[in-house]
Amino acid sequence: MIATLEHLLAREVEATEARKLAGRLRFASLPTPATLADFDFDAAPGVDKKLLDELAACRYLESATNVLLIGPPRVGKTHLAVGLSRAAAEAGYRTYFTTAADLAARCHRAAIDGRWSTTMRFFAGPTLLIIDELGYLPLPGEAASALFQDVSQRYLKTSIVLTTNRGVASWGEALGDTTDAAAAMLDRLLHRSFVLNLDGDSYRLRDHHAENEALRVTASGTRRPLQ
Repeated sequence: MIATLEHLLAREVEATEARKLAGRLRFASLPTPATLADFDFDAAPGVDKKLLDELAACRYLESATNVLLIGPPRVGKTHLAVGLSRAAAEAGYRTYFTTAADLAARCHRAAIDGRWSTTMRFFAGPTLLIIDELGYLPLPGEAASALFQDVSQRYLKTSIVLTTNRGVASWGEALGDTTDAAAAMLDRLLHRSFVLNLDGDSYRLRDHHAENEALRVTASGTRRPLQ
């Protein structure tokens, strides 16, 4: 009888935890089902696997440490960001995924509609905030200011994972030539952070090379011998 009750209680606890995790993943708004486990390290030889394993343990969240993923398009930055977000959700943390452009646009609209404070509290809430694709689209001055304020209010309190295709030296360009905002944002992000520079061919380029190689092999295999 006791064993049966313990079994039922364990199943109820598992069901409750599963519901909580499902809720955290819904809130996270992840764009893909990517995980750290299925990341292709061959696509980004610059990634330190031991460091990524450490990040997967989520201890960096306890010290409000940030993670910057820097590299050209299609080398897996968003995959890693989504994987880190999923790992955090599975560890019991609230996390939220957004792009830099969408975050800035939402903050700008909130300022116009008189919802600035509410929106700031929303972005300050999650233990981990993913800001994807900084630098892919130029941000006007007011948008760069909104992004800076989001980073500032989380400074030394909660963590940010940020992906960008721009080296830190060109962040002023990405932020509409707002050099002061770029420098201040970098100060806060880099003060306590891990920086991963991703190298290597993009997924798209590697697919293209693979297709070319397959065509070359096929062509050589079907080439008629000289008479």
